[in-house]
Amino acid sequence: MFTELIRPRFLETDALGHINNNTYGVWFESARDPIFHIFMPKVDVKKWNLVMAHSSFDFLKEVFWGKEVIVKTGISKIGNSSLELCHAVYQEGKLCTTGKCVLIHYNFETKESIRIPDNIREELEKDLFTISWFTSLNELEEYIKSSKN
Repeated sequence: MFTELIRPRFLETDALGHINNNTYGVWFESARDPIFHIFMPKVDVKKWNLVMAHSSFDFLKEVFWGKEVIVKTGISKIGNSSLELCHAVYQEGKLCTTGKCVLIHYNFETKESIRIPDNIREELEKDLFTISWFTSLNELEEYIKSSKN
């Protein structure tokens, strides 16, 4: 599982005083950086090999400016050429937003999906997370700690 700490910026708020729904796509993309490095250790955009096929969010609680956010990212499924990622936003220890996306391992020259190589698949499998998100960050951290033993 990957962790990204974010300090919400004032410009990410909306007229209602909470974080605007368009912000989550940016946060989740930032949280996917470790995945990009698994596929492309040197992250060369001229050799980019992933494309997004799906992205969705579920807004459970409001998130506010001025309070740190923790984004957790896990890999929920690994297919032949695709992988599904799951994201969770926690603020003040509470689950506020969940999201998922599907990335396709892709050859931009041939415009075709390509099989995920075994060495990358093995690396991705280390971060499989196939259960529902815990409503509290403490519960999630306890689960992660106990599953490593």
